[in-house]
Amino acid sequence: MIQKAVDNIRYLMLALMLIGIVPTIVFRSNVNAQEPEIIDRIVAVVNSDIITLYDLNRALKPYEENIKALGYGTEKERETLFQVRKDLLDQLIDSKLADQEIERAQITVSESDIDGTIERIKEARSITDEQLREGLARQGMTMAEYRKEMRDQILRTKLVSREVKSKIVVTKEDIKAYYDSHQDEYAGEKKYYLYNIFVRLSPEADTLEKEDAFRQIENARARLDQGIAFEDLVNQLKESSSQVQGTDLGLYRPEELSEQLKGAVEKLSPGEYTEVLDTDFGPQIIYVQEIQETPAKSVDEVESEISEILYNELVDNKYQDWLDELRSRSLIKIIS
Repeated sequence: MIQKAVDNIRYLMLALMLIGIVPTIVFRSNVNAQEPEIIDRIVAVVNSDIITLYDLNRALKPYEENIKALGYGTEKERETLFQVRKDLLDQLIDSKLADQEIERAQITVSESDIDGTIERIKEARSITDEQLREGLARQGMTMAEYRKEMRDQILRTKLVSREVKSKIVVTKEDIKAYYDSHQDEYAGEKKYYLYNIFVRLSPEADTLEKEDAFRQIENARARLDQGIAFEDLVNQLKESSSQVQGTDLGLYRPEELSEQLKGAVEKLSPGEYTEVLDTDFGPQIIYVQEIQETPAKSVDEVESEISEILYNELVDNKYQDWLDELRSRSLIKIIS
């Protein structure tokens, strides 16, 4: 009875809208006179359906709370909320259009489909039915509302499958073209595990400071030449008060290094170190502890991976094209 009354009110609002009257309707949330009244009105017409201010505010509420928690200034907060509100209204319109297409195509979902989807979600998150209900309660949602949300998602997935996914074909030529244009991802990779020994110099260091820094680094290099392991010297320097310091830098791809360091490192084999380098950072010695190489992958090895990437891109693009086309042949009116 309550749902029928709400539907009747919505139809009345739509009828008034279509003859040029924008209605404002007052809904009381409780007969208690101390409860505030909720003012509702139409914010958009989508063919034979309407979207109300209540619908929009309900969708906006969690975003509004998060945005306010960010501590923006008044103007920034207002602009952000305005943009989010606009985006959400667009999403609500798209959802209405999708729901109308679902009804037109007579797409249905069974209770067992919903049960199965919820069970898979619980299994993926390793939660019990009780934990799920507790989580929903914290979000102010009942299990019935959650099941409706799942139902809507399943229906829309079926719609996308029917209108978009079933018409997408990824060819061998598409896969090869993607592979050829992404050679940097599939051509193999080399990484260097690096250590360094250095003296940090400020940009304002004078000639005497620079000479002293280089002298200290040369002394450190002499110890390396005498046979001390680079890693051992780095550990000793960490515990000393010397200006000369050492660091375990970790793994680097060549392109992550400066051109100077890249050129020096690429000439080294594991266990070798550079001459003293004059860098913007100060004088330093770079040591290659290990080189990790990932072999190149053939197009056959990555065919399924690329196919999935292209398929998802096409789904996104085609779905948006389908929505744009659906919008173009629909009656949509947004009321400020």
